[in-house]
Amino acid sequence: MMWTAVIIIFVLGVGNFTLHRAVLASNHPAIEQMPRFIHMLGGRLTLVAEFLILLAAMLLAANGWPGLAWGYLAYTALNGLTAWLLLTGRV
Repeated sequence: MMWTAVIIIFVLGVGNFTLHRAVLASNHPAIEQMPRFIHMLGGRLTLVAEFLILLAAMLLAANGWPGLAWGYLAYTALNGLTAWLLLTGRV
């Protein structure tokens, strides 16, 4: 059960990185309104934050919190909704 949760979180994390990269590449006006330090390294600073969230979720799931996969699924769903809104021009 524990390793299943880690694998699920990893697969969801790949999706989150894909969505995150697509939003960064879209040059949406909301991206331009972010603070200047976010734009350092071409937006890679936000990808580092995404990695740290993924790493923390996987470590917690591997150390006795397999239910965290549900929380990470909710996080991924919110990321997906936000990316869809930005990429389709609804926001």
